[in-house]
Amino acid sequence: MSILTFFFFNLILLIHGSIVLSCNPIDRDSLLSFHHQISSSPPLNWSSSVAADDCCQWEGVSCTGDGDGLLRRVTRLWLPERSLAGAITDFSFLANLSSLSHLNLSGNRISGAFPSLFPHSIKILDLSSNRFNGTVDSLSLRRRGLNLIAFNISNNSFSGAIPSSICSASPFLETLDFSMNQFTGRIYHGLGECSQLQILRAGFNSISGWLPNDLYSIRTLKEISLCNNQFSGPIDGRISLFSNLTILELHVNEFTGEIPNNIGLLSKLEQLQFHTNSLNGTLPHSLTDLSNLNTLLLRNNHFAGEISVLDFSKLQKLQAIDLGNNTFTGKVPDSLCLCRSLTALRLAYNKLTGEIPPCMSSLKSLSHFSISDNYLSNVAGALKILRHCENLAVLFMSRCFSDEPMPDDNDLLNLSGFENLQILTLGGCKLEGRIPFWISKLRRIKVLNLSYNKISGPIPKWLGNMPSMFVLNLTKNFLTGDLPYEITLLPSLISDNTSSDLSHLALPFLFDSLQYNRLFNLPRGLKVGNNSLSGNIPEEIGRLKLLRVLDLSNNNFNGGIPHQLSGLVNLERLDMSGNHLSGKIPESLTELNFLSYFNVANNDLEGEIPRKGQFDTFTADDFEGNPKLCGYLLRRNCTITGQDNNVDTNEEEEEENEGSWYNVPFGLGYFVGLFAVTISLLLINGSWISFRK
Repeated sequence: MSILTFFFFNLILLIHGSIVLSCNPIDRDSLLSFHHQISSSPPLNWSSSVAADDCCQWEGVSCTGDGDGLLRRVTRLWLPERSLAGAITDFSFLANLSSLSHLNLSGNRISGAFPSLFPHSIKILDLSSNRFNGTVDSLSLRRRGLNLIAFNISNNSFSGAIPSSICSASPFLETLDFSMNQFTGRIYHGLGECSQLQILRAGFNSISGWLPNDLYSIRTLKEISLCNNQFSGPIDGRISLFSNLTILELHVNEFTGEIPNNIGLLSKLEQLQFHTNSLNGTLPHSLTDLSNLNTLLLRNNHFAGEISVLDFSKLQKLQAIDLGNNTFTGKVPDSLCLCRSLTALRLAYNKLTGEIPPCMSSLKSLSHFSISDNYLSNVAGALKILRHCENLAVLFMSRCFSDEPMPDDNDLLNLSGFENLQILTLGGCKLEGRIPFWISKLRRIKVLNLSYNKISGPIPKWLGNMPSMFVLNLTKNFLTGDLPYEITLLPSLISDNTSSDLSHLALPFLFDSLQYNRLFNLPRGLKVGNNSLSGNIPEEIGRLKLLRVLDLSNNNFNGGIPHQLSGLVNLERLDMSGNHLSGKIPESLTELNFLSYFNVANNDLEGEIPRKGQFDTFTADDFEGNPKLCGYLLRRNCTITGQDNNVDTNEEEEEENEGSWYNVPFGLGYFVGLFAVTISLLLINGSWISFRK
């Protein structure tokens, strides 16, 4: 090779190398068109970067190794959760990115309509968790020849019908995610053309009708998630054809009928959620053949039959099972004790009888057990068995045992176990006795509910020494004595010093008729209403600044309402009705900005009802039964010069006396008075003309 040839060869290589480092100018201009329509924090700074001309080096952009004219083409635009914001009105830049295969703008705040056109090269499209809206019925999804593999537009505000035509345009789709939008109507057909579909999600919309027939032709499906819609009709037996299915979520819909008998053919199924529908009948025996199942949620249906005839022993991977809110009968199945991976078991709101089986002590992983609202017996025996469940954190047994003695210290004084227990409910069982000392050993307890029993005697002072407790419910018992000062020392009602051990629960639970999934969402409360407590309301209770609910109603409390209650800055509900409280309602209570419910009816309070803040939202019913109270709500006059503020005018006379002060609008009365005074001054000081001068 001559020196000249060698020189030109290296020159070509050098030129080629420098060109390869640049992106195609069409792609660069297309990206800049996108960039001009959005903002970001911190900014992308594409145009002002060191490599401003080479878009292949911009953040979130990837290119091919070669391209037309030795210029690289953009293949990926990947900017998830980048704080992008703005309305995209011109999506033409997408069509010009003719080599783009991956587009991910998820987790931003981008708005606008659905793009009207995509390049044929697009394979991954993720616009999820943005603010896009409008319909998804564009030419881009009807045109054949797209190479889409994954399509995700979840968590936006798209509306109209599900665009099932996307399958005819992209038959090789593997993932379709339409969930958390505003889609409506029925899905008639079209999905069956996605012959390689593995994941179908369209939950949290308003889609109705039966499942489309051609859905059953897709044998590649691994996940079907259509929860929280309005689907109806029976669950077709053809569902067993999905032999690769691992997740089946049809919960919170309007499905009817029975679970197909051949459900056990779904041998790979790991999650089965049919809860909150209108399903009925007995559970098919094949259900317990699903040996890979880890989650089985069937609550809130109309299932019936004897649950103990089912053999759960094959479900060795089962972690969470919820059969609550049905009408199952029989005993708690012994075979559940063989599900050694079980962490959450809910059988509440059924018609189960008998006792807790002793074998449940072997469930060392069990952390959540709810058996409330059944017809069981032997509460003391249940506690002795369940104390061996070392990880038990949630134990609901309300309205489950009836008219038994409260398990006392003779039964459980030497109690070991329950070291992780954080919620204990035994409400509504009509248990007799006193609050036992063994409860003081539950040092991690956060929620204690002993309401609606027949518990007598005083409230123990040691309850105020429970380090983590922030909900104490002793409503509707026979408790006597005063409200101990020690209760005002509960640490977790003074400062948030508790750990979030149960920040997320395996199963939701009902609390005051509301459903909760997280423990820290529970309203912190002290409820001792409907007892026979007496004495003064401790003024120190005002230090419990994290308290949101305080119920002292229907007791024998006397004295005044402590003005220190204004320190309960997070209080939402305050009920002191049905006592013997006297004096005035402290004006300082108007500073409770979150107070939405307030009731002091049927006491002996006096004076004017405060006006300001939340007190302007309360009604006369909240103050009735206090004949010495007065004010605008009660239509009862307060202090008038020369008159006693306790004089109560007959209601009939008030209605006939149209000139009463409360019937004159405040603004009008003020204006009339001001006018009269002004005229008098004018007459004294000179003529109207002089006044104008």
